[in-house]
Amino acid sequence: MFWPNANKPTLKLTFGKFQQIGEYAGQKSFASQVTVENVSGKAIPRASFTIYLLGNDNVRIGDGVLHVSDLAPGQGSRVAFQFNSVGIPATLSVVAHNDASGVPTSLRTIPLEIVSIPPGANLKVDGQDAGATPKMVNLSVGTHVLEFSKEGYATGSTPLEVTQDELPGGSISFELGGLSRDTVELRDGNVLTGDVISMSMTSVVIRVEGKDQSYDRNRIKKIILVERELTHQAPVVQTDPASPR
Repeated sequence: MFWPNANKPTLKLTFGKFQQIGEYAGQKSFASQVTVENVSGKAIPRASFTIYLLGNDNVRIGDGVLHVSDLAPGQGSRVAFQFNSVGIPATLSVVAHNDASGVPTSLRTIPLEIVSIPPGANLKVDGQDAGATPKMVNLSVGTHVLEFSKEGYATGSTPLEVTQDELPGGSISFELGGLSRDTVELRDGNVLTGDVISMSMTSVVIRVEGKDQSYDRNRIKKIILVERELTHQAPVVQTDPASPR
């Protein structure tokens, strides 16, 4: 069976054979193996469902709770399911434990504004491009990774935990650090980080890990130079020792 429906399913639930494991005062206990597959395009950190057992007359005769967690898109999990019933169930009904808006808490998304200092950084959320900051993004409940990059600044990343009681309208701020080394981007896609020693009309010399490397100017696509503070030391004057009298 599919939840919430077969037209736009999020989960596919396949119930194994019901095995009776006990009986007391007319109430039977059953166990089953359930395969839960995430057929949506979103990761599901956690979800909880009540499974209602119905008899032939469509009257509820029992129920049980089914929990799933950490399901990536296309991933499946086999879950043990136990329930009590006053008869042999004929059909099943699945109801998600919803929040106040009727959306399962594991699928709920929270709008948050992502801000960088300085603004205009390229933003990635869980490895996917999300645009330039400041940016409003909808994040599902769970842990996410935010990545920032901006020309002239060091790239950075930070984890972000979105809880079920997170309120919309919040914001997250991240300050980018300055580069400590010059950056030379080659036309073949390689990027060198070090200290640019010299530049001419024909070549560029960059010192990487203490070794000078020279590149033809036509191989260079872009150079980013960090701001450096030069300190000037007073010249050292060597005095002649006094001659003996």
